[in-house]
Amino acid sequence: MGEWSEYFEDFPDENPANYVGNKFDPKGAEALRAAKAKQAAEQSKLNAEIARIVQKHRKPGSSESGSK
Repeated sequence: MGEWSEYFEDFPDENPANYVGNKFDPKGAEALRAAKAKQAAEQSKLNAEIARIVQKHRKPGSSESGSK
């Protein structure tokens, strides 16, 4: 038997990644994955920006953990 990826190429309706909810929708599933990836990338950029702002405004000599 071949690889799983080969099986899913032959039978895309058997691939759980092609479902949105309980409906077979490969294009919708791909769009959903792309939207989640975009959101994760944007969130990562925002987290980095927040970290830079916090670092910029941190008092000199304060501890990294934030506890006193």
